[in-house]
Amino acid sequence: MTTRYLAGVDIGGTFTDLVLMGDDGTVHAEKLPTTPDDFGRSVATGLRAALDRVGTGPDAVETVVHGTTVATNAILEGKSARTGLLTTEGFRDVLELRRLRIPEMYTLNWIKPPPIVPRRRRLEVRERIGPHGEVRVPLDEADVAGACERLAGEGVAAVAISYLHAYANPDHERRTADIAREILGSGVFITCSSDILPEIREYERTSTTVINACLGPVMAGYFDSLGRHLKKIGVTAPVRIMKSDGGAMSIEAAARKPAHIVESGPAAGVVGAARHAPSGDSITLDMGGTTAKASMVENGRIARTGDYEVGAGINLSSKLVMGGGYALKLPVIDISEIGAGGGSIITFDRGGLMKVGPESAGAVPGPVCYGRGGTDPTLTDALLALGYLNPDHLVGGDLTLDADRARAVLKERVGASLGRSLTDAAWGAFQIGCNAMVRAVKAVTTYRGRDPRDFSLFAFGGNGPTVAAEIADMLDMRRVVIPPAPGVFSAYGLLLADIQHETSCGWLRPLSGADPEEMEETFLRLEETVKSEMRREGCERYAISRHADLRYAGQAHELTVSCDERPPDFIRLASEFGDEHERTYGHKAEAEAVECVTLRAIARAAGERAENRKFRQPREAERMHVRRAYFGLATDAVETPVMGRNALPQTGPVILEEYDSTCVVPPGWSARTDEVGNIVLEKGA
Repeated sequence: MTTRYLAGVDIGGTFTDLVLMGDDGTVHAEKLPTTPDDFGRSVATGLRAALDRVGTGPDAVETVVHGTTVATNAILEGKSARTGLLTTEGFRDVLELRRLRIPEMYTLNWIKPPPIVPRRRRLEVRERIGPHGEVRVPLDEADVAGACERLAGEGVAAVAISYLHAYANPDHERRTADIAREILGSGVFITCSSDILPEIREYERTSTTVINACLGPVMAGYFDSLGRHLKKIGVTAPVRIMKSDGGAMSIEAAARKPAHIVESGPAAGVVGAARHAPSGDSITLDMGGTTAKASMVENGRIARTGDYEVGAGINLSSKLVMGGGYALKLPVIDISEIGAGGGSIITFDRGGLMKVGPESAGAVPGPVCYGRGGTDPTLTDALLALGYLNPDHLVGGDLTLDADRARAVLKERVGASLGRSLTDAAWGAFQIGCNAMVRAVKAVTTYRGRDPRDFSLFAFGGNGPTVAAEIADMLDMRRVVIPPAPGVFSAYGLLLADIQHETSCGWLRPLSGADPEEMEETFLRLEETVKSEMRREGCERYAISRHADLRYAGQAHELTVSCDERPPDFIRLASEFGDEHERTYGHKAEAEAVECVTLRAIARAAGERAENRKFRQPREAERMHVRRAYFGLATDAVETPVMGRNALPQTGPVILEEYDSTCVVPPGWSARTDEVGNIVLEKGA
C-alpha cells in the first residue's frame, strides 16, 4: 500500500520549513532559504525535494497545511491593499482617535502609527442603529451610493463597512454591502464588521474590519500564486491555513477572513508543544532567524487572548504596553514576540549601549557568515564565533558558514567599539540577545501571575535549542525540553491542528439579572453559524464548546470562562470567573457584580495526533568530534564534544548537532532523551 502524507509548510523570515508526516508514522523534514520575492516558490521547491527524498510522487499528498507570515508582513511593510471605510455619520475618525494608550509611558513626543485608511478614504453615511438594535435613523441609500462612487474614483481594492452598533443589528451594513457590490463590482473585496467581529467596542471592531478588508486582496493574490506553484509540481491536494488561535481552516475560508491568520506562523509551534511536551506545564520558546516567540501551555491548555495588536513591532503580549499597533480583536494564541533571532543585527545606540535587534538581516542578504553580501554583524555571527555552530554543517551541510568573515566583522564593528576582545564581544552580544528573550518569557508568565520556575522551557526553532539553557539559567528554570526535529517543529505543529471555527456576539448583561433562556437562545444561534462553517469544510464529526467573556462591572477587559452547561448556571460562571481572575491578577472581588460582555461558540474537528511518530532527518550530523566553545567569563574556551542525540545521556559541556538545529548543553547541565525522543536538559542533575 502506498504511504499517504500530510505536508506542513511554515514560511519564516529566513527559512521555509517543511514536514511530511506519513500514515505509517514517519516524519520527514526539509529546510531551505525563504524566497521573499515569491514565497510560493520556496514552498514548491521544498515540497518537491521532500517528496523526492522519501521516494514518492505528488499524488501521495493528501493535505497541505500552511502557516504564513504574509498577512503580518503586508501590514508591517505598508503593502496592504488600497482600502476605503464606510462608517456612521460622526464616526469618521474612530481609527484616528484610537484608545488613550501608548506603549511608552514617559515618551511625551511618541507618534502613533498612521491609520491604515487615510481620512480622504474614510467616508460617512447617514444612518444610526441603537445599542439594542433599534433603528434610530434609517439608512440613506443615496449617501451610500455617493460614498461608493467616491471610493471608486480613489481606485480602492477593498472596502470596510463598520456602522455604530452593527453588532446588535447588521441590516444597514448588509444593505450597504449590496449597494457597494453593485457600484464597485465583484473585483472589490468587501467586509462588514457584523460578519467579522459582531461585538461591542467601536474602535476595536472598526480596526479589525479594516485589517480584514486591507488583507483580502493581498491574501487572495498570494493564495492564487501558491496554488499555481503547487500545481506545477503536480500537487492538487486541498490546502488548509493555520489560524491565529491554533486551529486550521480551508484556504477558501482564509481568503474570506484573512484577519484570522495574522499570527498563522507562530501559532503552529505552540500547538505542537501542547501535543508533544512531556509535561502539561510548559513555556514555549520559538527562536528562528528573525524573532523569538514565547507562549504558555498550562495543564495541557494553550493560553489565548482576544486583545492583540498587529504592526506594533515588538509584541510583549501585555495589556499594559498596548497602543503601538492596530487593534485586532480576534482570538489569538497568547504569544509574546521579541525582535531577537539569529539574523538580528548587533548595533550601538547614541549612548554606546549595545543592542541586538529588532532589525534583522533576514534571508537576503542574511548574516555576514552566510557570504551573501551581508555587512552587519548578527547574533548568528556571534554564535559561530563562540564555537556553538558548525560552519560546515548548518542545514545538514547545505548551508556553509564563513567563520573567518564572522570573526572579522565582530572584531571590527563590535569589539573595537567596546574596547574588548573578540570573545568578549561575541559573548556580550549573546547575553544581550538572551536577555531580550527573557523579557518575552516573562511577558507570558510573570506578567500573568505565573512563576516560570514552575514550568519546563520547551525550545524549538532553528536557534531555540542553542540559547535555551542560557535563558533557563537567567530565569532560574531547571528543566529544558528539545523536541525531535526542533528546527522545523512549527511545520510539524501545523499537522496537529484541529479544524476549527469560532463565532461570537455581544451580550452585555449583568449575570445577576440575566435570563438563562435568553443566553441559551443566543448560543443556539451561534452554534448554527459554526455548524454552517464546518459543513463548508466538509467536516461531519466535530464538537462544539461554549464560552462567555466576563468581567467585574466597570472593568475594561474580560476573561473567558467555559459555559457548556445547559441551561447556563450563572452562579457557577461567576465563581469560575473569580477563580480565573485570581489566577491571572492575584486577587478576586467577591462583592463586585459580574457581567457578561460576549458569548462565543467554537466548533472543533480533531486533527492528527503525535502518537508513536518516527522522526527521520534527511542527513545526520557528524558524530563525536571536538570543537572549542566559550561558555562564560570565568573560563577560556574549552574543548567541547560534539555529537548527535543518539549518543545521550551526557553531561555538559557538550554540543548536539542535528540536520535542522544545534543544541548547546553548557557546564552544569545534563542531557538525556525521553521515551518519545525529546532531549531533556536538567540543571545540576
